[in-house]
Amino acid sequence: MKTLTNSTLDSDVRKTVYSILFTISFTHLLNDMIQSVIPAIYPLIKSNFHLSFTQIGMITFTFQLTASLLQPFVGYYTDRTPRPYSLAIGMAFTLFGLILLSTANGFIPILIAVSLIGMGSSVFHPESSRVAHLASGGKKGLAQSIFQLGGNAGSAIGPLLAALIVVPYGQLNIIWFALAAILAIIVLLQIGKWYKEHLYLKSVKSGKTTISTPVFSKKRILTALGILLVLIFSKYFYMASMTSYFTFYLIEKFHLSVQQSQLYLFAFLASVAAGTMIGGPLGDRFGRKYIIWISILGAAPFTLLLPFANLFWTGILAVLIGVIISSAFSAILVYATDLVPDKVGMIAGLFFGFAFGMGGVGSALLGWLADHTSINYVFKICAFLPLIGIITGFLPNVESQRKRS
Repeated sequence: MKTLTNSTLDSDVRKTVYSILFTISFTHLLNDMIQSVIPAIYPLIKSNFHLSFTQIGMITFTFQLTASLLQPFVGYYTDRTPRPYSLAIGMAFTLFGLILLSTANGFIPILIAVSLIGMGSSVFHPESSRVAHLASGGKKGLAQSIFQLGGNAGSAIGPLLAALIVVPYGQLNIIWFALAAILAIIVLLQIGKWYKEHLYLKSVKSGKTTISTPVFSKKRILTALGILLVLIFSKYFYMASMTSYFTFYLIEKFHLSVQQSQLYLFAFLASVAAGTMIGGPLGDRFGRKYIIWISILGAAPFTLLLPFANLFWTGILAVLIGVIISSAFSAILVYATDLVPDKVGMIAGLFFGFAFGMGGVGSALLGWLADHTSINYVFKICAFLPLIGIITGFLPNVESQRKRS
């Protein structure tokens, strides 16, 4: 048996555990791949059940609402009382939601199904973010990017698989994604064992909980968190237009088939995955405030051009937008946890929850707007959202302040 010497404990607690980071990233891939099936099948269920764009928006709103409201509370609770096996339990909710979604015969059963998947997500994200933080060994931006990479890769793969498996053969084939949920449960049970052991090692090493002191006043921290949430609003309202309505936009404007439009959505979501991987390490190296600024405001020229581009340039611009705008979230989340130390679960829950909530509200409002105007008009309006990124200039520089204190 391994002897728990001080040097062994220090090594176990402080080193970057890449095996855990990539494993939790893989489960994030499975989780978000399953979630991305929901918007991917919108054209199918819209046709099958004669839904309006407003009802499509309400489906997204229901999913995002259940995925967002619980997350800060789950994070706050597990900050105080960690629950290593809650990840597997949350994935079980997702599994039940998938089974119901594959057999739903109307609008209301679809809402119930997506709410179950949302509840699974509300447990998964704050606790898995904590796992990534614990395994980071201090490389928090890199760890968060590896974790986010899995989620965004899953979001990209999901629509592609839905185009191959569900769209041609029907709604019942959603059940195949239940295999991914079962695999995720098995892997998360193993993650839970490491999580429990790591918490024990930390308690043996420290003998008590270590509390970090915030580097700014409470008022300044709250102001900075407010700015970050506004930036999340601008990013995820725009992302809602792409994830929920980009396929409809391509079908209406360029007369593509559903499967052809899904390939363009896949290209956009794949670029989001790539941008996520870039953002965290760059934030570690150059400062997270600057990466946040470049990521959101830097996407504006391309979003403003998108509604006026032909099909070829629409694809190019969508990829550029995906890479740039997605590099912000890892930087935003790590910046926020630096502002409020020792509250990783609560902060992750707040920001994931707010991101999902804004995506849901955005999808519902944009669906209503599309019904009353047009999809093209929606994209013209949303093009201005990244300009909100200019307020990043009001954020304090956390890295410089920590060096001085």
